[in-house]
Amino acid sequence: MQSFWDKLQKPFFVLAPMEDVTDTAFRRIICEHGKPDVTWTEFTSADGLMLANPKGKKKLLRKLSFGEGERPIVAQLFTSQCERMEQAAALCEQLGFDGIDINMGCPDNAVERQRCGAALIKYPEQAVALIRAAKSGAPRTPISVKTRAGYKSDSELEKWITTLLQEKPAALTLHARTRKDMSKVPARWHLVAQTVALRDALSPHTRVIGNGDALTLEDARQKAEASGADGVMLGRAIFGNPWLFSEHIPTPEERLRALEKHIRYFEEMMADVAAYAVMKKHFKAYITGWDGAKDLRAQLMETTNAREALALLAKAA
Repeated sequence: MQSFWDKLQKPFFVLAPMEDVTDTAFRRIICEHGKPDVTWTEFTSADGLMLANPKGKKKLLRKLSFGEGERPIVAQLFTSQCERMEQAAALCEQLGFDGIDINMGCPDNAVERQRCGAALIKYPEQAVALIRAAKSGAPRTPISVKTRAGYKSDSELEKWITTLLQEKPAALTLHARTRKDMSKVPARWHLVAQTVALRDALSPHTRVIGNGDALTLEDARQKAEASGADGVMLGRAIFGNPWLFSEHIPTPEERLRALEKHIRYFEEMMADVAAYAVMKKHFKAYITGWDGAKDLRAQLMETTNAREALALLAKAA
């Protein structure tokens, strides 16, 4: 069955799922200023979707809300429980997602204690079972995986990636570091090239996406060419720069107006499920690079709500 993955021209460029960053409000801003080829949601707990109280479910379902302008969009899920993966995948298919991705790379201790995220590298049989459960729950939706090159050492890569590729995922995103590396060392893109070689031998239709330290689209193009990856996932480079995928260089005025719109979208779409403090992590990235930016940024960090921030930005216009 052909999916949207098969229709993408190579190299393609995708938005990384980042917790409390690429929420529905920021994704709307990004797609308005320079849409990626594929959009990802924040990672979402399949356990929570099935077991949380009504308030908790509302917050999680908000993570999975999206606009038609974000397509193709992939829902990213995590759990160690096959039954919940199957149920959550079925829900995502009902919600109309173009793809479903399983997080097998998050190094957060709280996530790993649940045998989720990067911990699954240590439990390959469970990882395989989760892929099969997702396919069972969402038979019409392509299933992909995002992972790392190993847990403690990249010498684990061949065995681990072979295990995943034998399940024929629609796409496989490799963060070119191990769990032990976290983000403390440079990404090793030769590991992406190794993954491409394994893909060619084991699952030719799987799309390989490289992830790690791609700072601009031109940088991503070079990394894709050197590694042979079909696509590149960009993450931290999107902070304060919703123009990343359009390669537009914004003026200070454009930065101010984009932040203003971001705050308004956050209030409209997220304020009932997320604290205003979440917005503050974006201020430094937006407000930088011109005289007076530091003072304005300091004032914005002192605000306690969107109304105060919008008033400051109006004065700065």
